[in-house]
Amino acid sequence: MKILFYDTKSYDRESFQAILADYPNITIEYTKSDLDSRTAALAEGFDAVCAFVSSDIGAETLEILHSKEIGLILMRCAGFNNIDLDTARKYGIRIMRVPGYSPEAVAEHAMALALACNRRLYKAYNKVRENDFSLSGLMGFNFYQKTAGIIGTGKIGAAMCRICHGFGMKVIAHDVYQNESLKDFVEYVSLDRLLSDSDVISLHCPLMDSTYHIIDINTIKKMKDGVILVNTSRGALVKTDDLIEGIRMHKFAGVGLDVYEEETNNVFEDRSDEILEHSTTARLLSFPNVMITSHQGFFTREALEAIAATTLNNALDYQDGKKSANLV
Repeated sequence: MKILFYDTKSYDRESFQAILADYPNITIEYTKSDLDSRTAALAEGFDAVCAFVSSDIGAETLEILHSKEIGLILMRCAGFNNIDLDTARKYGIRIMRVPGYSPEAVAEHAMALALACNRRLYKAYNKVRENDFSLSGLMGFNFYQKTAGIIGTGKIGAAMCRICHGFGMKVIAHDVYQNESLKDFVEYVSLDRLLSDSDVISLHCPLMDSTYHIIDINTIKKMKDGVILVNTSRGALVKTDDLIEGIRMHKFAGVGLDVYEEETNNVFEDRSDEILEHSTTARLLSFPNVMITSHQGFFTREALEAIAATTLNNALDYQDGKKSANLV
């Protein structure tokens, strides 16, 4: 099987090449170009393509891939909201993903963002670098015995629940489905109650019609004053303009974001200074209580190893005609 690997970063190549010898029937060609309607034609002569959640896999892209006889799209991520699934079904293109590569990696990063916002670590770091050891502007609050509200309790959300419980926090959660593994220490509540009772709110739900802009000005107004909001899931769960309004209302003690509405793979790649100057992400960066990271929640050695192995095993399952739980 010949796979064209789109949007290649150095760490992608390293993690896949490290185990490729264990898959003698698979060859990979890497390109830095991301998958969209302009680059889909590059897949001619390949059996499958490997893409990421930032790729534009709409109807036009799928039509071109179909014309190039591509039968499989390997998503090296959990998300697939960027794919026109109806068109993929129409052309018989299989979509396979990596549903759980390292939930702990993302959950640990979510807690790191929450702690950094609470204890103003970015501000403290910069003050000390300027030889200012004063504590002015650095006061936070104990997480111990405070309430953590987790929206979405799949694998990553469940890992976040366990971390918060380990901090001695009361953990409440909201999800369509209750995770039985959390029943001993997590209370499931309505979204309104979670918003009003939580001192820290962390988003861990997929992006769907029902969760699009789940955080907007109406839900922000229901939150406690001085709440910490963290999003390591999908950027469009939060309506950015409303978040900015909430920050200006002094609703938040801190906001930690690893994802953002404007995000491609990296919002700062291939964009001019003029565009960035007027982007909502740049506006968020202007606030002193907002910490933004570059979608690095998944970025650990263990997660990259798991992503590579699962993706290549998906390719083998497809090639061998095996049923797979990773088929979208």
